[in-house]
Order: sequence, then C-alpha cells, then structure tokens
Amino acid sequence: MAGVKPKKALGQHFLTDLGVAQRIAATLDAYPDYPLLEVGPGMGVLTQFLLERHPADMVSVAEIDTESIDWLKTHLPEPQPRIIEGDFLQMNLNELYPGDGKFCVIGNYPYNISSQIFFKVLDYKDRVVCCSGMLQREVAERLAAGPGTKARGILSVLLQAWYDVEYLFTVSEHVFNPPPKVKSGVIRMVRNSVTDLGCDEALFKTVVKTTFGQRRKTIRNSVRALLPPGTNLPDDCPLGQKRPEQLSVAQFIELTNSVETLRKA
Repeated sequence: MAGVKPKKALGQHFLTDLGVAQRIAATLDAYPDYPLLEVGPGMGVLTQFLLERHPADMVSVAEIDTESIDWLKTHLPEPQPRIIEGDFLQMNLNELYPGDGKFCVIGNYPYNISSQIFFKVLDYKDRVVCCSGMLQREVAERLAAGPGTKARGILSVLLQAWYDVEYLFTVSEHVFNPPPKVKSGVIRMVRNSVTDLGCDEALFKTVVKTTFGQRRKTIRNSVRALLPPGTNLPDDCPLGQKRPEQLSVAQFIELTNSVETLRKA
C-alpha cells in the first residue's frame, strides 16, 4: 500500500485487508449513540469504515505520527473526524471528552504499547463503555483468559473485574504492511454493572500484581510479603494452596479482604 512509510519505532503494521477492517469497525455497531476514539489510525483503513457507521462529529482519532496525520487530513472523506495529534498514553481523556458522558475506544493497537493502552482504558473505566480492537494474538488471548488457563495474568483479572472481555477472531500476519512475525487477535470489552468491588480497590490491584509477580508460588507464600511479619493466611484457607491463574475475580476480592483483615489485626 503506497502512502505512509511504516515506522518500526512506533510499532506500525498497517492493515491492508478491508474486510478485516470492516469486521473490526462492526464491533462498535451496538453503540451508535456514543462518541468514539480511535487510537493509532495510521492511514485510516479502519477509520473509513467507522465514518460509514458513525457521524463524523462523533468520531475522533488520536495519532502520534505526523506523516500519518498529514495523510489523514488529505485522504479522509469530508466531513472529517476530529484529528488529535499526540501520544494517546499521555492524553487526558476527561479533557478530550468534557463532562461525565460515556465513550468508546477502538483501534488497531501498536503491539509495543498495547498493554499500556488497556491499563489506561482501565483508568477511565467509569467512562469507557466499550473498548475493542486488534492487538497481538497472545496479548488478546491473555486479556480474555479465564481462571485456570496459563494465559491468565494481571491484566486479565484487573480488566475482567470491570469488563466482560470477549476474544472475537484471529487475523493472519499476511494482511499487514509490513507483516508482523505473529498473528493478531480482535477483542471486545463491554463495561459490566460493577460499581464497587466489595474490597479496597488499591489493595486489590496490589494483591493481583504481587501474586502474579510470583506466579510459581502458591497464594499463601506470595501474599506473605503484604502481611505483617509472622502473619500469614490460615493453613486451612482454601485459596492459599492455589496459584494466581486459578483464581476468579471473586476469589481475588475474597483474598483481598482476607489480606486487609490480617493487616488490620
């Protein structure tokens, strides 16, 4: 595809299959009344189909590459979306979307920062009603991984506490310029009805990160670092003998409350 030269430093792999782009755009069809923000539009392969499905004044695109921005301005049809130049990871989304209204996020996310993008979405969980898009298949599988699977990790639990995460389909490496060395996966995350976890949210994050940071250890051994000296989970605690990838969100909440009780005691 002629146009913008892909930049390795930005993790750019431009999608060339229009059918795949249409399928990704369709992941937000259930949210026609919400503004949407596309991350990393590149040459607008996905953007053009978002504009077919949503009014231009409801669509914003965030792009850090000045060459891509120039391409978008000269090649996207009128009326054009709001084009925001800058690093998505550094953007204040509350300033981009003043007030407390909900919005959606979508994109063909750069592989090298995809986890950071989803951590940022998590920071805006009370406003991002749906987030979908394409990323490296292994990362996509991790975000959707359920309890008892090897792929389950920190982001799996933190995201699934607030979102219903669904792995939708796999994309071949041969429909990109340049082709990446791995396949891609498309996911969709829909905000669930949870407004309060039922535990200390900051401690919940700490427990999840601490246990997965020592994922070969049992929970009883890995949480010891979070407890006062000489204190630990009771020997008969059913969660203590498990490993972090085996725990559901509800079990992590239960574990967090146990840790908090022991710390206060």
